[in-house]
Amino acid sequence: MSENKVALVTGAGQGIGRGIALKLASDGFDIAIADLPAQESKATDVIAEIEALGRRAIFVGADVSKKDDVVEAVGRAAAELGSFDVMVNNAGIAQVKPIEEVTEEELDTIFRINVNSVVWGIQAAAAKFTELGKKGRIISAASIASVKGFPILGAYSASKFAVRGLTHVASQELAPKGITVNAYAPGIVGTGMWDEIDKRLSEINGKPIGENLKENVESISLGRIETPEDVAGVVSFFAGPNAEYVTGQTLLVDGGMLYS
Repeated sequence: MSENKVALVTGAGQGIGRGIALKLASDGFDIAIADLPAQESKATDVIAEIEALGRRAIFVGADVSKKDDVVEAVGRAAAELGSFDVMVNNAGIAQVKPIEEVTEEELDTIFRINVNSVVWGIQAAAAKFTELGKKGRIISAASIASVKGFPILGAYSASKFAVRGLTHVASQELAPKGITVNAYAPGIVGTGMWDEIDKRLSEINGKPIGENLKENVESISLGRIETPEDVAGVVSFFAGPNAEYVTGQTLLVDGGMLYS
């Protein structure tokens, strides 16, 4: 019997994280879902979906902006599921606000959740991979806003540029251990996050609810909004055998919005 594979996905109680967790489960991974304790009921539903695929899953309550929580989540994933092979730093928040109006508290919050959590995830995963003698995979959430800064998304864009930079650095530092570090860069995904962005844009520019989202979707070359499953396919690639020689990359998965 082959050794089981384990992936930890942060923010997997809903949205993109849920899609990633289900895809990796279908690839044969047992899944640790790390999310805020308030998300446990949603995570329980995801666990049931994973178990229906024939894989095991656990929930770990964690605030990913806190290093100790991330370290504990990785430790529990390895201890309770019997291995640790893939870390997906997926959890994040958006912030829609003109750069002139961003407050100190708002900037601190988005960086703690979108950037600090990635650092803690890289550190915790690398330490566990080293302890277990694994050539593991670290995969983090960037964005099209990690490649191009978008107006009214200044703090968010800055946080995602930081994720791309951390991916470059960590991939070089961890390569001697055989650990790969990559990131995925979604565009406009049909989740609650984009509903909130649309609402905030409406408040700022006065367009009706739904109009900003509609206009952005119309700019996508493939002509449709992105799904969590679209994103999950890229994460599956980074986590799988076909990406053994890929590291330090941020892969756009946006249906044709940006080109690099």
